[in-house]
Parts: sequence; C-alpha cells; structure tokens
Amino acid sequence: MTSQSTYQAARAVAAKVENHFAQQISAARARGEQSLAPEPSAQIIERMLDVAFWASLRREEGRPPKISLAFLPPDQGQQQLLFQQRLEFTTTTLTKLAPGVERPGIHLGVWYEGDVLYVWGTTFVVPNFCFVLDVSEPGLLVVKYRRRHGFGKFVNVAVLIGDQVKVVDDQNTSLSNCPELITSLLGLHPSSLSDELHENDSVNVLIQLAVSMRNHQQGGALLVVPSNSQIWRDSIIHPIKYAVTPAFTGLADLMRERVSKSNQDQWQSALRSKIESMAGLTAIDGATVINDQYELLAFGAKIKQRPDNPTVERILMTEPVIDWKATIIHPAQSGGTRHLSAAQFIHDQPDALALVASQDGRFTVFSWSHQEEIVQSHRIESLLL
Repeated sequence: MTSQSTYQAARAVAAKVENHFAQQISAARARGEQSLAPEPSAQIIERMLDVAFWASLRREEGRPPKISLAFLPPDQGQQQLLFQQRLEFTTTTLTKLAPGVERPGIHLGVWYEGDVLYVWGTTFVVPNFCFVLDVSEPGLLVVKYRRRHGFGKFVNVAVLIGDQVKVVDDQNTSLSNCPELITSLLGLHPSSLSDELHENDSVNVLIQLAVSMRNHQQGGALLVVPSNSQIWRDSIIHPIKYAVTPAFTGLADLMRERVSKSNQDQWQSALRSKIESMAGLTAIDGATVINDQYELLAFGAKIKQRPDNPTVERILMTEPVIDWKATIIHPAQSGGTRHLSAAQFIHDQPDALALVASQDGRFTVFSWSHQEEIVQSHRIESLLL
C-alpha cells in the first residue's frame, strides 16, 4: 500500500470516501449500534480502487470481471468461505477469481496485515456500513455500503467511470424537493435509520423496481398514480390496449403481509419474483401504470397531454452528486420520447411519479416540486449501479 496508485481518480476520491465512512460509522456508534464494520483509511481505499480498476480492464477467457469486494476481517464475515492460504490482492488474483464469484450476493473478503492487502475468502453477509467496492464493468467502479435493515439496494457512496468521479451528495440535497425514492437511495429515508425490519417498506419496493427496470436494458416507463383518484386517466390515450381489470394485486397483497423472521427469506424471494415480473412489463412499448398501493392498472399505455393543460416547456434537472448544480432545461434535453412524455404526464398529474429507464443505462425520476412549481427531472443512475 506504500506504492502510489497509477489510477489517478482513486487518489482524487479516496479522502472523500474515507470521510464519508468515518462519519457514518461514528454516527452509528453514537446511536449505540454494535458489530459495525471497520473504517477504511484513505490509503486502503486508494489501493483497492487502483487494483480493482486495472483488474476491470482485463479479461479471463474473453470475459471482463464482475466482482464485489468487501473490506472486513475474516472473523466479521458471515456465511463465509475461508481460503486455506491468503491470496495476494492483485489484478491477477481478482481476474482469476472473478468467474466463480460474479453472482449477486457474493463478496470477496479483503483485509490487511502490515502494509499488505490480501483476499481471505468469500462472504454472503457483511456488517452495517461495510466498505464494498463493486467492479461492475470495464472501467466502472461503485463504492457502496449495506443498508442497515440488510434488504434491498446497497447505498452508493461514489461512482468512478474511467477518469470521471461522481461522489453522492447525501448532505446538501434539497430534501424538501426530492421524492422519498431518492432520499431512500441516499440512505436518508427514515426506514434506513430504524432498527426494525422494513422489508415491506414501500419506498424500498420502488427502488427494487427501478433497479430491475434498468437491468433489463430495454428501456421502459413506470407511472405511479394516487390510488384514491382516477384523474390520471385524462393523460392516457383510450382505449388502453393492455388495461388490467380488475387491477392485479399480486405485489400489493404481498406488501400487506406481516413479515416475521421465520418467513422472511420466503417473503423476500416472493417479492423479488413479483418485482421482476412487473419491471418486465415496462419493456413493452408505452408506460406501465401502478397506483401507490402497487396494484397494476395497465401497461403499454400511451401518454397524452391533458386538453386543459399547457405543454411543459421547462423542467428542473438535478443529480444527487457533489458539485452538481440544478439546471433549468427544455424537457427534450432530458432524453428521448419516453422522457418527454413522462415530463408532460407529471406536469399534468403533479401527484404522480414517473420512473424512466433508457436502454443506455440512464435512469430518471420525474416528480412535481410544489415548492418551485415545476417538473423535476432527477438523474439517479449513479445511485442504482
């Protein structure tokens, strides 16, 4: 770890990431939490980023590595597999191990002795606020940590794409203007700060839907409308080819179930299945419509402008990363046809929420700011990786 990294972005971001984890872990200790992950130093963070970046550019039997690295000692891992001999933490080691550990939920455990980092084995469960580094694709690294309740999308801290660095802004975001979906992704939603299980937390379900929509890589739009109103129908072309009557309540029924520790695994498995099914419908041309109780109302729906409302001409574009400044733009600048239609829908239906996935990985949440009286376009792909 004494040698200087050759990946300059690693050196540039290491101190910021160290500070972020130090603050999170210190706050957790102050709340009385136990069994917390160790704090990674800037030197360790820089070294892990450097080795992981160069490993991401290599190939094993023609395939780039996809790896999740967790910084913790062997005795803190759970459901672990321990190697008899420690392995050097090098690009060669990571590239060789990648084919066997690329499936979701498997982390390579990384620890140190003196000035030397080593790989000690694999683990399926990491402690709260554990430094996790995902090698997602060539040149793309994501620093994240496990949610306190342990289920759902990890909280992203920083995204490194080649020489571009995005550090998530979880302090200065204007939370009064952000949907709960985004504050939850930032780790700031109340369910992220509770000691109780929140597997059936509604915002977490929207996060899982967003991740699944992005992962199918076919693009899609999801409209979330109020369950106590039918006004949203004024913004849809009729007849709706794939209207669902009565509303399909598979996911909604699951969300209403009481979850105990004894049936937790079974419930989570069923939830993933329902989410994958619903997210799959968003790949069909048009928008999928659900209400805020997660009842499926329609898919393949075509959005139209309400006759009594003007065309949306300006939106406020935001991205929850440090040094980003909110900008007023024309809706056409936010993306393609799906983005333009979603912006118009929210302009006409301010109590709704629109999630739009692009085939290139971009992901946007459209919401109405009652404070600014304008449609907001939140770019959140850096939170979903």
